[in-house]
Formats: sequence, structure tokens, C-alpha cells
Amino acid sequence: MSSAVLEKENAVALKKPKEIKLDIGTKTALIISVLLLLLMVVFPLLNILTRASEGTGLEVFSNVLKSAITRKIILNTIVLGVVVATLGTIIGFFLAYAQVKLNFRGKKLLHIIALVPLITPPFAFATAVISLFGRSGIITRDILGLTPTLYGLPGLTIVLSCSFFPVAYMSILGMMRNLDPALDEASASMGASKLRTFFKVTFPMLIPGFASSFLLLFVEASADLANPLVIGGDFTVLSSRAYIAINGEYDVPAGSAYSLILLVPGLIVFLVQRYWGQRKSVVSVTGKPTGTPTFIENKVAKFFLLFIPVFIASFIVLIYATVIFGSFAKFLGVDNSVTLDNYRYIFSGVGYDAIIKTSMMALIATPIAGLLGMVLAWLIVRKVRRGREFIDFLGMLGLAVPGTVLGIGFAITFNDVIKIGDTTVLPQLAGGGAIFGGAVAIVMVYTIRSSPAGQRSGIAALQQINPAIDEASASLGASGFRTFRKITLPLIRPALLTGLMFAFAHSMTTLSPIIFITTPETPIMTQKILAEVDSGRFGNAFAFCTLLIFIVLTVMALINLSVRGKSTNTANTPIVRA
Repeated sequence: MSSAVLEKENAVALKKPKEIKLDIGTKTALIISVLLLLLMVVFPLLNILTRASEGTGLEVFSNVLKSAITRKIILNTIVLGVVVATLGTIIGFFLAYAQVKLNFRGKKLLHIIALVPLITPPFAFATAVISLFGRSGIITRDILGLTPTLYGLPGLTIVLSCSFFPVAYMSILGMMRNLDPALDEASASMGASKLRTFFKVTFPMLIPGFASSFLLLFVEASADLANPLVIGGDFTVLSSRAYIAINGEYDVPAGSAYSLILLVPGLIVFLVQRYWGQRKSVVSVTGKPTGTPTFIENKVAKFFLLFIPVFIASFIVLIYATVIFGSFAKFLGVDNSVTLDNYRYIFSGVGYDAIIKTSMMALIATPIAGLLGMVLAWLIVRKVRRGREFIDFLGMLGLAVPGTVLGIGFAITFNDVIKIGDTTVLPQLAGGGAIFGGAVAIVMVYTIRSSPAGQRSGIAALQQINPAIDEASASLGASGFRTFRKITLPLIRPALLTGLMFAFAHSMTTLSPIIFITTPETPIMTQKILAEVDSGRFGNAFAFCTLLIFIVLTVMALINLSVRGKSTNTANTPIVRA
């Protein structure tokens, strides 16, 4: 055969897409992951769809176009999600940029403060904001003589942005630390200013992180339930309307229908994120030597870049100082005398039981959620060609589905009865007795609600790693799963750390997904906190929150020590593919 013919055949072969053959370990990981997603998301969601297609649920769907009130609620939800996602991503970026590009005293302290909002129930944050800046706030009324109202969109924007921005911060921080400093050096050697280098070099490589952060914050903000109930006022969103329909009107079909409508904006943002974030595949970790990091030294630029991080950090310190002080006060703002009665209460009886059992269930769910998120990200980015979008969608459903809906779905699917307090909302199903109720169901909810954060951060991190690294491992005879365990996982350690931290903190502070499946045998701390707030016992609520902060900070420190290792920023020549 002539050389010309061989060259022609080789050229044809190169044009054909290379098939990816999955080894037995990778196939097993894929099957187990998909089955878990079907069990913990799809199956409960199908039951919710069934309930939403009944009676009043169909009426809600028919009123989407007819009712001005329903359209207003949907618009409120979208506006809240977009505003919080945009502001939270911007705050997260400024904090991450300050950590990587600026050299200043207190950098580690700023990092710790930026993580604190992850570890407190959002409605506790809202309560502290109202106590300080509301109509009867300590700062606004007692100090400034003002009586503003924070109820509605302004209050929700402040509370939700400050509660959720750490997710964007951790994701963007991990990406920025993996960027090769040699890129900045090359840009500077060609005469580009630092500002031009940022917009032409750094910013395009961070687009996947921005898009992932925006998506996660959007679905978190639009699906949040606790804050709209505490500080929403007359600014009604879909999550609060669904809760009112179920808890106030005892109309499960209507509540399910309202919640399912909430999936629409989440899906739209998901598609936009995929289009915008994947127009270019940016790779900055390749296995080659790295450059030397450089810091911004211009004093004016440093002041501007540090202003927002310092302001946000000061605000967070003020809020949580209020929470801690309030835990020792008899009644914050009315009787500020110091007392230990609040802590005596939470360490007695059911309060102590809630602390122990909530911590144990969160500790069980955390490694499961972290590993599931990383495995899904690895399968989506590296292994699966056909159906990768579907797997990504399934993984994100655990967070995109409103917590109230997921909780009701679990109650319908794995229990025989739904109760809100002492009121039976759904009739008992055949069979008698809870099937997966109590601790097992709660761990399942914790897992499926927490794993999407690791999945998104894992995908963003893997998009920066050159696939040639995996190919080199495969050429040496390593299986796909061994490559993931020995090479890929260490390279995406920052993303894994983000996933584990978020999983534990989110499990400890979540409420709406598990409020319908808790039993007297499985009391939950967040449920107890909300009960104390509803009863006006703010001191007890703040004491619960302070203890929760201590527990989560301790576990997060242990996770950081166990996961971190030598720097994986080992090389970085970017590869940009259209």
C-alpha cells in the first residue's frame, strides 16, 4: 500500500470522533450514581408530579397565564434569583481576587470570615439583621433614630446575598489559585497593563466559575423558603406561596404545583449557563512548571479592591457578634443583661437530643455527598459522551427542586403519612408504618441537597485540567477509576474541599426539605431554632445558632486538615478550544 493511501486513511481516521470505552470500574460508578439520583430525586419528584396533577394543582397551572397575582409571584422569584445570584457572585469574586492577587495583613482572617455565613441557618441571619436594622433595630432606631423597613426585596437581597456568596467565593478562589502566574508574566512582557491582562487573560478563564456560581446562587435564592417567611413581607415568591398553600391551606396539590413552576426559571438558567460557560473550554492545569505569583502593589488599586471585601467582612462580623451576644442576653434590645439560661435550655431534654442527632446525620451524609458530586463531575466532563447533559441535569435537580417539594416528595414516597405539627395533611397510605422515615430519609435528603455544590465546583475545576493527563494515565494501563482516584481527584482537591464543606454546613443548616420527614425520634436543630423564633424566644434561638456555628467550624477545620495536601498547581499552560 502506497504512502499516499496510508496518509489518506490516517487523515480520515483522525476526523472520526474517538470513542471512549468505559472499563468495569467506571461503568459501576456510572450505574450506582444514576441509580442513587433516580432514587433520591426522580422517584420523589414523580410522586409530586402526580399530586400536582390533581384538582387544585391543575387550577394553579391553568392560572399561570390568567392570574396577575400568579404572574407577579413568578416575576418576584426570577427577580430575586437574578439579583442575589449577580450580587453574590460579584462579592465572591472580589473576595477571591483579594486572596489571590493582593498581599495584606489579615488575609487568613478574611478567608475565615468569608466562610462563616455557610454555617448558620439563613432565618437566624435574617433575625439578626432585623434586630439591628429593622424598624425597632438597635442601630437604626436606638442609635440613628430611623425606622426603615427591610421587609421585602431589599431585606431578602441583603440576607440571601450574604448567606450564599461563600459558595461563589470558594468556587472562584479554587479556580484562581490554579491559574498559571506565567500567563500574567507573558502578558506583562508584551506591554499589557494589569487591567488589560485581567480582561483579556484572567477573566475569560474564569467564565466557567462565574457561570457555575451564578447558577448555584440563582437556584439557592429562588428556592429558599425560610428567609421569605421571616423577612419577605408582602414580597411573595413561589417557595413561600407553596409553603402557605401546604401549611396554611392544607392544599398539597396546589403547593406542589406552585413549587414545580419554580423549576422553569432554574432550567432556563441552567441552559444559559451551559451555552455561555461552554462556548470556550479553558484549561490551565497541564502538568508543566508554573510561574511565580505576583501581587498588585499600587496603593489606589489595593484600596479599591479591598474596600468591598473589608466592608462585607465587617458586616458579617457585626451580624454574628449580634447572634453570639444575643445568645447570652435575656431579650436582645429589651433586656441585655447576661444570662446562661438560654444555653441551659438547649442542653436540656429535646434540645440536647437534636444537637447530637443532627450532627451525626450530617457527618454521615457529608462524605457521601462530596464523593457523589466529584464522581458525577468526573463522569460528565471526562467519561460520558452520550447523555452527559442528562446526568448533569439529574445531579442538579437535588438543588433545583424547592426544598418543600423535595420534602413532601420524600414523605409521600418513603413514609405513609405527612404531618405538619399535629395536623395530618395527606391521608395514610396502604402498608402501615414508615418505610424510610426518620434518620435514613433525612440523610438521603442531606446527601441529594448537598452534592450539587460539589458537582458544579468539580465540573468547573475539571474544565481547567488538560485531558491529556488522563490519556497519559490510560496509556500506562491504569483503569478509569484508578486514574480518577490517583490523579484527577488530587488535582481537584480544592473543589472536593468546597463540596465537603458545603455538604456539612448545608446539612446542618437546612430546614425546608426535612421539616416534613422529621419524627420525635429524630429532632433537628434548625427545626428547633425556627420554633424558638416563632415563639419569640430569640435568646434560645441565638444560643442554638452559636452552638451550631461552633460545631460546623470545628468539623470544617477537620475536613480542611484531612483533605488538603501539597499544592496541585503544578503546571499551567492554557489550552483554549473553540
